[in-house]
Amino acid sequence: MIATVAKDISSTDTLTAAVGNLRVLMAAGGTGGHVYPAIAIADAIKEMHSDAEFLFVGTRDRMEWEIVPKYGYKIKSIWISGVHRRLTIQNLLFPAKLVTSIIQSFLILKSFKPDIVIACGGFASGPIGWVAVKLGIPLFLQEQNSFPGVTNRMLAKHATTIFTAFDDAKQYLPEEKIKLTGNPVRGQVQVSNRSKALQSFNFTEDLPVLLILGGSGGAKALNDIMTQEIEQLHDSANLQIIWQCGPKYFDGLIEKVKPERFHNLRLTAFIDDMSAAYAVADLVVTRAGAGTCSELETIGQPAILVPSPNVAGDHQTKNAQSLVHAGAAKLLKEETLQHSFYSIVTELIRDKNELSSMSSAMKSLAKPKASEEIATEIFSFLKNQN
Repeated sequence: MIATVAKDISSTDTLTAAVGNLRVLMAAGGTGGHVYPAIAIADAIKEMHSDAEFLFVGTRDRMEWEIVPKYGYKIKSIWISGVHRRLTIQNLLFPAKLVTSIIQSFLILKSFKPDIVIACGGFASGPIGWVAVKLGIPLFLQEQNSFPGVTNRMLAKHATTIFTAFDDAKQYLPEEKIKLTGNPVRGQVQVSNRSKALQSFNFTEDLPVLLILGGSGGAKALNDIMTQEIEQLHDSANLQIIWQCGPKYFDGLIEKVKPERFHNLRLTAFIDDMSAAYAVADLVVTRAGAGTCSELETIGQPAILVPSPNVAGDHQTKNAQSLVHAGAAKLLKEETLQHSFYSIVTELIRDKNELSSMSSAMKSLAKPKASEEIATEIFSFLKNQN
């Protein structure tokens, strides 16, 4: 249906004729959960309108400053950060940062002259979105989580459309503005050939594969429990293991774990080929960030979700619960890891019927065309404006 709608939009001539020269400002930053969906949306828009011009806005000290240019997009920075829960120098600087970021946002918007602004969350979205509304520029929001971030909640009443990934988000946002599209997933994550993927990790077909994902920065709680249980998981449970621990933990874990002792362990700071890692995994243990949940759905990957307790609004727990209620995942609280981790992992990873049922439930939640649907909705709006 999305393809049909997109075809209808461009059927008169081309999208260029329908909407003119399109300039899009993308505001996103802080984490991959905000940045990668923004890139996926930009890619989808560019696929439908090759002459569209893009500018990303983020912050210099977060991942977007390095990631966005790698995907071929320009980025400018504003001076903004979050507010900490305790008294810090950063908190004392926040009023000055906010005023500065609003002035910077005004100058960027007046210079670039975007036709639309798409805010995908993170620190930069707030000032850019607020100034865009004041300048009369249509604002679109993309919310990745079940419980929306504070920036999107503040901007929601001013937005033209809000694209959500979880149905639960409608409790906190203006329902009449919501389009449930799912989360745009980075294009490089897709279903891969399992046999070839096993070869790439030098694994065999006959033993189950456990994938531990700590996210781009790593997850200390997962690293701690894996350090404690690695010998039992590898030797007693006879599992093949991919353990992504995060760059800042890698050297310390090499010293502590001594991975050369375990021939079926692949300890790595970062996984370049996530498609291959998902393809070999019988079971994934991971945090419950929105981007990760969407990838699991797209691949149809059974998972044990261990939500981070250190996120705003406990949104990872809410994300996890949405998947658990659908029968697609199991929820394991961080405080119960010491007592339950080994037994839950080893029982579930050998229960092929349960894994198959969870995989089917995951796939039923997937919205693999999320970025295309968002692009199509935006072009429908633009065409109606002209």
